[in-house]
Amino acid sequence: MSIQFKALPTEAVRALQRGGPDAYGRMPEQRISDGDGVPCRHCMKNVAAGQGYLILAYRPFPELQPYAETGPIFLHAQECERAAEADALPEMLESSDYIVRGYGKDDRIVYGSGAVIATGDIAARAETLFERDDIAYIHVRSARNNCYQCRIERA
Repeated sequence: MSIQFKALPTEAVRALQRGGPDAYGRMPEQRISDGDGVPCRHCMKNVAAGQGYLILAYRPFPELQPYAETGPIFLHAQECERAAEADALPEMLESSDYIVRGYGKDDRIVYGSGAVIATGDIAARAETLFERDDIAYIHVRSARNNCYQCRIERA
């Protein structure tokens, strides 16, 4: 089976970069990167030292419901190119491990699908989860803070 790592949609990111409100209706905060641990969820690269970035609340779900987690993410402050959908691990995933968790067509967590997975094993774990009919898509989240990183879908 083939999988695709998917970045945030450009239309949503451009609205935020142009000053639109985040998931809480607030304006994104602007900071300057020190070059350490600031992964942009659109280009899926780290924001380089000296570059501006945004901190904002993001909800990667189409509507509010009990499982629609909202949390902080980073984006380049200036427009960047969206990462291509690919089966290769995104450059920004530099930690030793991540939470990999499946969601159903109803956008709710599929219990028993989540686990902390070594970074190099994320693709294999996703392929295993996609063998299940009840998994519609997968989130990769930080293992330390549960921050949304990216989405994985069947290719």
